[in-house]
Amino acid sequence: MKPWLLDILACPICKYYPLKLYIFSFETEPDEFNKAINIYEKRDLEHIKSENVIEIIKESGETLIKDEIIIEQNTLENYLKLTLQSIEELNNIIDKSGNEISKKSLEIITKDIKRKLIDFSKNPNIHELDNILPELFFINKIKVGTEIESGLFFCHGEDCNRWYPIIETIPMLLPDDARERYKQKEIEFLKTNKLKLDDEFFNNELKPYNI
Repeated sequence: MKPWLLDILACPICKYYPLKLYIFSFETEPDEFNKAINIYEKRDLEHIKSENVIEIIKESGETLIKDEIIIEQNTLENYLKLTLQSIEELNNIIDKSGNEISKKSLEIITKDIKRKLIDFSKNPNIHELDNILPELFFINKIKVGTEIESGLFFCHGEDCNRWYPIIETIPMLLPDDARERYKQKEIEFLKTNKLKLDDEFFNNELKPYNI
C-alpha cells in the first residue's frame, strides 16, 4: 500500500476522514529511501526531469501542472495548495517500522520541504519551478513510490474506534460483517503487533475486535 492512499481513504463505517495510519513495516528497502534522499539533497534536476514525475502542460494559453499525487491538472497556485494539504496528511502517520531512514524521509517532508513550499507559494512563479522541483519530486517518491507491507488504519471518529489491518501491502477496509470470516486472522495480527502499539491505542474500545 502506498502512503498516498491516506489522502483519500475514509472509514467505510462512519465515513470519518482522515484516518490514522500506523506503519509496522515497509516492503520498500531502505536503499530506495536513501536513493530518493540523495537525489533530493544533490538537487539533481537532470535526473528529476528525466523521470517526468512533475508534468507541466500548456493548454489554451494557460500553464497547468500535475504529478502522481495531484493527478488532476491545476494552476500552480491550486497545485501548491493541494500539495501542502497532502503534506499535512503525513501528520496522521505513526511510523513504528523501526526504519530510521523512512522516519528521516517523513521529517524532511513535514519540516524542511513544507517550509520551502509555503515560502514559494507566497509568490508562485511557474518560471521558477526548478527551485522547488527536488522538493516536489521527493514528496512523490515517498508518498507514491514506496510501499507499506504491514500496518493498520485507525478511525478516531466519534464512538467509532475501528481498526483495519494492512496485510502484505493490502489495506483491509471492510465492513464489520465482511470481516467475520477473517476474525481469527485479524486478532492474531493484532497480537503479533501488540508491542508496536502503545497503551493509549489499546485504551480505545477497539472495534470490531480487541485483545
